[in-house]
Amino acid sequence: MDIRIERTKNSKRKDIDFNDIPFGKYTSDHMFVMDYADGQWGHFRIVPYQGFVLDPQSKALQYCQCIFEGMKATMGVDGVPRLLRPDLNIDRFNLSAERMCMPAVPKDIFLQALKTLVTLEIDWIPKAEGSALYVRPTMFATESSLAVTPSDTYTFYIYTGPVQPYFTTPIKLVTEQKLIRAVPGGTGEAKTGGNYAGSLMASQLAKQKGFDQIIWLESPDFKKIQEAGMMNLFFVIGDSVFTPQLTGAVLKGTTRNYFIDILTEKNIKVEVRDIYIDEIQEAYQEGILKEAFGSGTAAVVSHIAEITHGNSRMVLPERSIGTMLYDEINGLRAGRIADKRQCLVPCNH
Repeated sequence: MDIRIERTKNSKRKDIDFNDIPFGKYTSDHMFVMDYADGQWGHFRIVPYQGFVLDPQSKALQYCQCIFEGMKATMGVDGVPRLLRPDLNIDRFNLSAERMCMPAVPKDIFLQALKTLVTLEIDWIPKAEGSALYVRPTMFATESSLAVTPSDTYTFYIYTGPVQPYFTTPIKLVTEQKLIRAVPGGTGEAKTGGNYAGSLMASQLAKQKGFDQIIWLESPDFKKIQEAGMMNLFFVIGDSVFTPQLTGAVLKGTTRNYFIDILTEKNIKVEVRDIYIDEIQEAYQEGILKEAFGSGTAAVVSHIAEITHGNSRMVLPERSIGTMLYDEINGLRAGRIADKRQCLVPCNH
């Protein structure tokens, strides 16, 4: 793949205070772009970060044919940028594409685009442990038509931006018992824009009541736990760690995968199964619910301080397993922990 590179003439980096980089506030200088037409991808380019001209009738706007991914690049001790298991993100992106009737992006093209862009933006990678260069691959439909059919043309792009950890303090959650994010057979496991738009009302209502996010429960009974806002959930009950199984309504979290692998390697019992809010309440009342935390690319680990379900309020301490997993991921990225499973992929080429 021959990527044409047009470098910016006026870098924004000099205007950024890397000690204050809230999640999603800043974007770096360049973006990778390519287009899909006549059944193939082409016109590979890296250009200065800029907007797109989008037809008002495009199927991205009319029918929400739009998907994205989230990943992080960090600096290795040898000065080489690295991505943590980008293959998982590429696979999930193409799973989202399949569900939304969009073309897959070949792995070799996807990976070369990632490596080339991250290498070009190497000066944007924060040095502080826990911070990273956030990488956002996105695809949207460009065909202008009101026909309710998949688009014939698409644009794929990747942009980046420096970030600090998403949640820095333990969070308060409340269960949602009226609104629904996703159901099995829907688009819940696809990272498509409409899923996030549909989740905003519940999140806003929760924040108005003093909570940070919500726990989604599966309809129609609103008993089975799905996920928390944009995160997968983990509960430590007794000596075991529990996380909801993937039903098609729960996002296939890449960080979730790492955590299950780490727990298994450390001989900590982990169970992936249906989990119900009633059993979480029962475990809390019995004093065996030791901790709960969310996992995701943005936050890595979000310790849960409180869970409110109806009139019941569960106050949880910040325990050791979530902290251990957070330290494992950050230590791996920082080079303090050996990459025995070769999860880190260098971006030199």
